[in-house]
Amino acid sequence: MTKQPFDLIARIRGFKHAFRGIWLIFKTQHNMWIHLLAIVFVIALGIYTNLNLNEWLFIVFAIGLVLVAELVNTGIEYLGDAITDEENEKVRNAKDVSAGAVLMAALVALVIAGMVFIPRVIPLFTS
Repeated sequence: MTKQPFDLIARIRGFKHAFRGIWLIFKTQHNMWIHLLAIVFVIALGIYTNLNLNEWLFIVFAIGLVLVAELVNTGIEYLGDAITDEENEKVRNAKDVSAGAVLMAALVALVIAGMVFIPRVIPLFTS
């Protein structure tokens, strides 16, 4: 492979593939819509409870963690499906592990959300 000189225009054009992947996941993956609804709810709750900068940083990190995990999981699923249509234990294991990564990211996000929101929401019901 010959080394190509840096080309800013080519790098910018390369973003279209990433944006296509993001569009594809929203178009084809029902779980991404569930994540999106949760994100809208969390952002609305964050605005309502007037989160501070540090709390927003944790929330944004948690949201990003889940979205990245879902994107990687979907990529692995597409790749596994491209490799074989037949039952394959290694492909199944890869898919299960990547799905487990999404679940783990969602659980971490839930813990972060609990740590941020519970102290802010409880007073709303006790006063």
